Amino acid sequence: MLSPNDKKLEKLDLFYRPSVAKPKTSAEIISEARNALRTIRTQRPFTPREDQRKLFGPASSRTPENRPPSSFSLHASSFEPSDPRPISRARLSPLELKLKAPTSPTTKKDPCLPFPKPPVDPVKIRRVSSARARFFRAASQGAHLPDRTLPPTERKKTVESIERVMMGTSMVKINGTHLTESNAIGCLKSHPLQLTYDGGFSEIREQEMFKEATSLPSYLRSRGDQGKRSSRASSCCNSSNLSRLETKAVSKDDLQDKNTETEVDDIFWNTRIVPILHELEKEENIEMVCAACTQLHHALEEGNMLGNKFKRRNILLKTLYKLVDVGSDPLSLKLAKIILALKVSRKNLLNVCKLIFKISRSEKNDSLIQNDSILESLLEVLRSEDLRTNTEAFLYCMGAIKFLSGNPGFLNEMISKDTVEILMNLIKQINENTKKCGTCFPNSGHLLVQVTATLRNLIDSPLARRKLLSVSALPQLCSVMGQYLGDADVCTNIARMFSKLTSYHDCCVALASYSRCYALFLNLINKYQKKQDLVVRIVFILGNLTAKNNQAREQFFKEKGSIPTLLALFRTFCKLDVHSERREGEGGEQPKAQTPPAQVEDVLIKLTRVLANLAIHPGVGQAMAADPQVVGLLLTTLEHKSVDDCEELVINTTATINNLSYYQVKNSVIQDKRLYIAELLLKLLVSNNMEGILEAVRVFGNLSQDRDICDFIVQKNIHKFMIALLGATHQDICFSACGVLLNLTVDKDKRVILKEGGGIKKLVDCLKDFGPTDWQLACLVCKTLWNFSENITNASSCFGDEDTNTLLVLLPSFLDEELALDGSFDQDLKNYHKLHWETEFKPVAQQLLNRIQSRHSFLDPLPIPAF
Repeated sequence: MLSPNDKKLEKLDLFYRPSVAKPKTSAEIISEARNALRTIRTQRPFTPREDQRKLFGPASSRTPENRPPSSFSLHASSFEPSDPRPISRARLSPLELKLKAPTSPTTKKDPCLPFPKPPVDPVKIRRVSSARARFFRAASQGAHLPDRTLPPTERKKTVESIERVMMGTSMVKINGTHLTESNAIGCLKSHPLQLTYDGGFSEIREQEMFKEATSLPSYLRSRGDQGKRSSRASSCCNSSNLSRLETKAVSKDDLQDKNTETEVDDIFWNTRIVPILHELEKEENIEMVCAACTQLHHALEEGNMLGNKFKRRNILLKTLYKLVDVGSDPLSLKLAKIILALKVSRKNLLNVCKLIFKISRSEKNDSLIQNDSILESLLEVLRSEDLRTNTEAFLYCMGAIKFLSGNPGFLNEMISKDTVEILMNLIKQINENTKKCGTCFPNSGHLLVQVTATLRNLIDSPLARRKLLSVSALPQLCSVMGQYLGDADVCTNIARMFSKLTSYHDCCVALASYSRCYALFLNLINKYQKKQDLVVRIVFILGNLTAKNNQAREQFFKEKGSIPTLLALFRTFCKLDVHSERREGEGGEQPKAQTPPAQVEDVLIKLTRVLANLAIHPGVGQAMAADPQVVGLLLTTLEHKSVDDCEELVINTTATINNLSYYQVKNSVIQDKRLYIAELLLKLLVSNNMEGILEAVRVFGNLSQDRDICDFIVQKNIHKFMIALLGATHQDICFSACGVLLNLTVDKDKRVILKEGGGIKKLVDCLKDFGPTDWQLACLVCKTLWNFSENITNASSCFGDEDTNTLLVLLPSFLDEELALDGSFDQDLKNYHKLHWETEFKPVAQQLLNRIQSRHSFLDPLPIPAF
């Protein structure tokens, strides 16, 4: 007799029996969907490397007349001889008007004015000192002042100056000579000192003399204390006159400091710069000229003469412009670096950027560009120059940077020099200008093509991707796509970026969280439905976003027209595919403007992947399963395609049908057409493609929950094929085949099929081989054996003696936790195995073991006596 516990076990339902009365919670549905439904992987669309370096590649949508040229001639005459210097925009502070009380008519002006003592400004002292230091340092390096004087016939220039009047003493220092009180008076009354100066380097400045000074101030006539001298000075001159004189003295001091610095710069120019310029004009050896250019750049940097404020800048630029006609790439790079360092603007900035662009078109010049640090100069243009004023210059500057970004040798240097941040700041400026003006300014689209192509090259680096995320680049790039929706080149470049970025989890999550991207992508699909290179990437991006994000699946599905847009694209490329097949059958040549068949198929592959990923969401999957258009397009694909010709497309389509067949809903089109689907899958089952076979078996695993499909399986002898698959070395194939057999054993009339082809033995072998490493598969085997052994009276007669004994040994050992989970796995994998062992395998295996033990006799049968 059976024990009470065994009687309870006998009343348990069969595994995998469809249950209609007991509704499932959302958590249960999602949990089952994760186990039964799969996302699909596919390759990123291939972007061929362009053979030539141009602003716009051969696939550009721009016509030659509507885009800037990549080839042009450039000569010295192209540059403007005088580059405008910057206009000072500093606002002067207004003068303070101070009301002054009228002086008494009896007051007499004392003609004796004191000599003011100019204040000593430490900043000015440092400035002049640094200028002198440069001069003396230059002299110490071999650049000496000439010792000749001007010929007598040349006019001498005079300077009237008083260096300083020392206050607080009776000694006055004039032009470096200490004079007594009386001698000082005589000097002041006499003619000014006549000084000659060698005018070979600079013009001699003129300074004012104090014309009204006839005698020393009264405070110089006495040796009294400071307070007494101050009182005498105030009695000699009124406060207003004294203030004016002090201000005048300060301005003279400023002028003297500036003139001193200018004098030193002039000497540096003549002793250090002019000889190099002479060498540049006379030298004919290119290598020597290049060396002189390098020397010139260092000298200008040492003399603080770079930038746009140096007064002899135009003279220097004229000399450099003339050398452009030499036509040497190494020399032109040297010249361009100096010209950019001199901060040229407008036309000259455009021409020097064109010059570098022209040189960078040849890959052999990359090493020259790297050695001369031209990249830093180009980035400085983007950093400091005005975008709207110099858009065309920015275009050619970015074109050169784009070429360099395609060379892996520049990748780390570009990222370390903040190229990603500079380019994203440029994109931000363009976005803000477009929003402010309501329209795109000229050449901005051409510029964006170069910027986005450069970023596409840079994002191969993990550091570049992290930088993009840190500056919130993805929403900015989406904004660009929205504003330049009519520019196919800009949209294609950004789509190429996103197809790369969404292949990485952190970037994919960041884009998925930007809710506006879904509507944007749908707009692009609708606008460029026949532009294969763009839509294939948009669909690939959507496949990445919906691969592992349930919220993304729901959000995309809720966008207006999401599924109809995908289906319209599906129909468009199905028609293109049919046309291409007809031409191939007729032996005709492919028109040049026609999309190649492989590219048409690639769009369909990516589309089916999106549909399969969307179907994982319970709400979306049920809606799609009930949509006749969705199911109809998938079945049409299976009808016209074979796995031998279109492997990935057929497998993806079958996987999509598998995900949709998971949902057992009343209005499911999949359920209505399940027999027709089973017929279509037969040709996939008998193919030599194991991945295709696996997908077909998975679909049969869902469909075989219906009795008519089980009848179809037995009628077509598909069950024999499933039994044979139990011997496969691929665990997933064994798992799916066992699922189909499990559903067949629900029907009592079909349990006998397990005895055909050694089904029981293969199930037991499957349990023995994969049990310790795959407790889900072991659970499925035990469920199948449980269904098969319902209402048995003897275990040996049911399973056979050998298999029964094997089960009696295997099951107790697998139910021993220490033995079952004693694998060499890491902690995470151990936890995973323990979870499935406890929740799935252990309850079923324990029931099956109890049933076998209760119906198995351990007594050996008596031998039959011989007569």
